[in-house]
Amino acid sequence: MGLNRDLLGKEYDPQAYVVSAEATTAYARAYNEDNAWFFEADRPAGILAPPLFGAVASWLSLMTVVTDAELNVDVLRLVHSQQDMRFFHPIIPGDMITSTARIVAIEEQPGGESLAVDLHCCNQTGETVQRITFTAFIRGQGRRSRTRVATGETPEPLHRVSQTIDADQAFRYANASGDRNPIHIDEDIAKLAGLPGIIVHGLCTLAFASKAIIDSVCEKDPRRLRRLSAGFARPVLPGQTITTAIWPDTNPGSYRYETVNPSGRAVIKPGYAEIGGVL
Repeated sequence: MGLNRDLLGKEYDPQAYVVSAEATTAYARAYNEDNAWFFEADRPAGILAPPLFGAVASWLSLMTVVTDAELNVDVLRLVHSQQDMRFFHPIIPGDMITSTARIVAIEEQPGGESLAVDLHCCNQTGETVQRITFTAFIRGQGRRSRTRVATGETPEPLHRVSQTIDADQAFRYANASGDRNPIHIDEDIAKLAGLPGIIVHGLCTLAFASKAIIDSVCEKDPRRLRRLSAGFARPVLPGQTITTAIWPDTNPGSYRYETVNPSGRAVIKPGYAEIGGVL
């Protein structure tokens, strides 16, 4: 049947999430974080939530969209294809984050359809903390085609960071994030969905990339990250080592990045980040 295009533009009821230190630190540990900003309370700003924690705080809003029976999403055929996050204010324990979801795009794609959802996240004072655009690809009967673009010689990156995905990473991330889609935690169902086995959440891969960027470009201060976007090119498997290369982009404070698997094939491409002063 496909996605119901009559729901394009639909805005869903706001959903509230109360942030706890236990939840933010568990999320940080779920992607092997070691940055003191996320664990040590004896600093002026106290403990901060990792930037990608906004995806946890807005998870219920996103699921309200994805599980809307009128929209007709086949969750087993859903693959997270893109994520674009803009950061306006740090999230801290004690915050009550209210997120509002709106369907902003439903489009035909080779081999399936894409669904884009805007998530507007505010704290208890009404201040916008994050704006997130979540884009999913829902696979149809065909295979998704990929556009290949000829490029010139790639310059040496400013930074290159390698990180190892643990064998149990997908299970730990599922528990900390609330995303228990069976393709990430059930081998049989993942294969039934046409995958080689359990795959790591796209946002877990992005969390690893965000750590590489914050550690190397932000001098480990997460308050300087203003925007992070990613195209998820292919799944990451448990046990793999991924490598993120970072290049300065044309505008001051902007960077391009790409994350590859052990075979050198991109798992995040394109990747884009904006860095500024402390929020």
